[in-house]
Amino acid sequence: MTEPSQTPDAADAASAPLSRRDLLAGAAGALGGAVLAGLPLSLDGQQASPARPTVPADATKLQGAPTAAVGTRSEFVTAARTPFGETVGSSLTPLQDLTGNITPADLHFERHHAGIPALDPDRHTLTIHGLVDRPLTFTVDEIKRFPQVVRTHFVECSGNGRAAYRAPKPDMTAQKVAGLLSTSEWTGVTLATLFREAGVKAEAKWFLAEGGDACLLTRSVPIEKAWDDALIVWAQNGEPLRPAQGYPLRLLLPGWEGNISVKWVRRLELGAAPWMTRWETSKYTDPLPNGTARIFTFALDAKSIITAPSHPDRIAGRGWHPIQGLAWSGRGRITRIEVSTDGGTNWHDAEMLGPSHPKSTVRFQYMWEWKGGEAVLLSRATDDAGFVQPTRAALVAERGLGTDYHFNQIVGWKVQRDGQVLFHGET
Repeated sequence: MTEPSQTPDAADAASAPLSRRDLLAGAAGALGGAVLAGLPLSLDGQQASPARPTVPADATKLQGAPTAAVGTRSEFVTAARTPFGETVGSSLTPLQDLTGNITPADLHFERHHAGIPALDPDRHTLTIHGLVDRPLTFTVDEIKRFPQVVRTHFVECSGNGRAAYRAPKPDMTAQKVAGLLSTSEWTGVTLATLFREAGVKAEAKWFLAEGGDACLLTRSVPIEKAWDDALIVWAQNGEPLRPAQGYPLRLLLPGWEGNISVKWVRRLELGAAPWMTRWETSKYTDPLPNGTARIFTFALDAKSIITAPSHPDRIAGRGWHPIQGLAWSGRGRITRIEVSTDGGTNWHDAEMLGPSHPKSTVRFQYMWEWKGGEAVLLSRATDDAGFVQPTRAALVAERGLGTDYHFNQIVGWKVQRDGQVLFHGET
């Protein structure tokens, strides 16, 4: 039997004596590896660059780490959200660091109006009342006894993209531009199932959803959404909901603005008209240049973003490079994604990396040969409702700079001659 061949470098590494640094690194691994900790922030609020992890020069010469009750990421993987604010605040998903469509649960964006409540699943209930034949209160375990469904949908904050719309800056990352977007596999029960159990009266045209946080966020929802695809969910990506995502129960209204998918949901009241709560009058309306405001603008329109290359990337060299990103629509499936490498003069069809599901993100790719010159990379999405993603100029003309929600303008990146990538928001 012959020994497996080795390159000179591999053979030298295998025969070299282990240093004290290698032994210390191996010992750390044997104790279970380093636990991912929060990265320190610099004075400008940006995450400081972490020190390079210490690992053995030859991992084949030392025993590895043992099994653990909860897995962690490699120390070399540093993707993280960007928290802002305290009880009222948000944190953004690092879109530029992710692949595929599913967002890891611990990187799903956050948006809170009164902090994250601590709720006991054994005490939490969901009450359905109002214009129903049988007012009912369900425990979490009783909700789980109904037939389950598993569906993949995105959730997007209605304010996602506000900064890039109003004041685009070259140093914006994909995370800053569109990080209030995440996609998950959700497990729950259809709201229609629960409403049938309660016996919704014919005169019920709306329902009010109330959350169990300190601000008691409430939103009015047309009854048609309940009969369509609304869900009460308790699991996300194969595990119970994270507290920041509504544990132990949340309402999920696929394709609609994120705030109406009320987290920590505890009450659903059926009625004949919308309640006109403070959350749908003083907030979550779209002011227009003529002094009026759009109200109950539930569905999110077709949208896309290139996530690679994106700021702060620097393209390594001339040649072929994949342009990748995400596209989504709250009105149905994405049917076409186009990429421009010349600022919108010419458009080319991109490849969808997998099937396009209703009200879910789809990842796209377009292979591009960079020849060393300046370029402006843009993406444009079209959905099966026939909606085409507009330019920023078109959106400003229709709704003005003061509009506060539903930003879906075309955005992109400027590639400089040295390969540096900067945000380009003026389309």
